[in-house]
Formats: sequence, C-alpha cells, structure tokens
Amino acid sequence: MLAHPTLDKLNEMGLSGMAKAFNELLTNGETEQLSHAEWLGLLLEREWSSRHDRKLAARLRFAKLRHNAVPEDVDYRSERGLDRALFMKLIGGDWIDAHDNLAICGPSGVGKSWLACALGHKACRDDRSVLYQRVPRLFANLALAHGDGRYARPQRTLGHVQLLISDDWGLEPLNDQARHDLLEILEDRYGRRSTIITNQLPVSAWHEVTGNPTYADAILDRLVHNAHRMDLSGESLRRNQRRKS
Repeated sequence: MLAHPTLDKLNEMGLSGMAKAFNELLTNGETEQLSHAEWLGLLLEREWSSRHDRKLAARLRFAKLRHNAVPEDVDYRSERGLDRALFMKLIGGDWIDAHDNLAICGPSGVGKSWLACALGHKACRDDRSVLYQRVPRLFANLALAHGDGRYARPQRTLGHVQLLISDDWGLEPLNDQARHDLLEILEDRYGRRSTIITNQLPVSAWHEVTGNPTYADAILDRLVHNAHRMDLSGESLRRNQRRKS
C-alpha cells in the first residue's frame, strides 16, 4: 500500500474499505479522468460494501447454521413436493416482518434442515438476527443452564432473536422441564418474532409428541395458528445421491 497522509487518516478513522479503494485509485492511472464526485462515490461504495460484508459475516457466525445453504442453490427438480411459489414468497421475508412462523414437515433426508438454513442465510443477508438450534441439544443445554444458574441468558437470546430455527423438533417426547422451557420461549416470541420448526411428523401429530395435553394446547397455539406450512415427501435425497455416485 502506498504511503499517503489521507490513507493514514482513513485507517485511523476505521474506514478500511475507503482506504483500500483510495490506494487502488492512486495506483490506477485511468482514475485521473474521474471527477471529485466520482472519486467520492467509489470510496463510499467500497466502504459500504466492506461494512456490509463484515456485518453479514458476524450475523452468520452468530447464527451457526447447520448447512452452508443459500436460496440460489435450492433444487426444485427433486420429487419431494416442494412448492416453488411458496418458497419464493418465503425468501422475500415478509412473513418475518409479520412475525409469522414456518413449519417444515417431511421424512428424514428430504432437505428440511437445508431449506430452513437457506431461509436463515437469506434473513442474515437482509440484516436480520438468526439463530439455529437442534432441539434435542437445545433442551439438554437448557437443562444444564438451569443447574448452574445461567438459564436467564440463553432464554433472553432465544426470545429476542428475529428468526429462530428449531431443527429436529419432536424426535422424542418432551419431559416436564423441556415442555416448560419451550412454552416460555414461544411465549416470549409470540407475535414479536418468527420461528422455523422442522419435524419428521405432520402437524397433526405434534400434540401427542408434546406429551402433556395442557402444555400441548398452549405450545401449539403459539406455533401453528399463524404458521406457513411446507409439507415435503418422497425418498431421502441423501439416498438418491449415493445411488448416483
């Protein structure tokens, strides 16, 4: 990088994107033909892009998405009952603004988690906070948090994140503590935040998996009544990939 007092000042002010762009402009002879306004526009554009990229990287680190999935890579050709029009609408994100939920149901291997992560990635790109959690591990961690007095912090995070992805819900019946924790999380989020639930069982079977009828009514009321639904079917995509290979 060339030595220049303006570069030093830009770096001292934390404008690293501008500093890199300024250095490139100095070393490019063709830029002598640019007006002052064009110079400034290029510098601002680079700084904005640099900050946007850093913010997105931070959101993705926080989200801890299980899959490196993006909407542009969704396979609409596989026979799994994916409604393309619905998914394209979900990519737009209006349902998150409306604090709606999304239930993605279907057998193992049809891409439920991958699709949920693709929507999570798009939400991060749209400057929304996202957090991915596998439900069995989530409840195990919350049980430990109860034991050592750390429960308030994860509960706050789970309640406030704009999009919570709860993956593999309903693999096993919930115990008393898990039911209580789930209801508390959903109560904090209801009408304020959006949640994606993935489940191998249809929504009609969720009541039984929840266990306690009273808790089941309260939990499903907060999850299902304002939820969009994606019901997938077909063979495991992983099995089909192994056959092709």
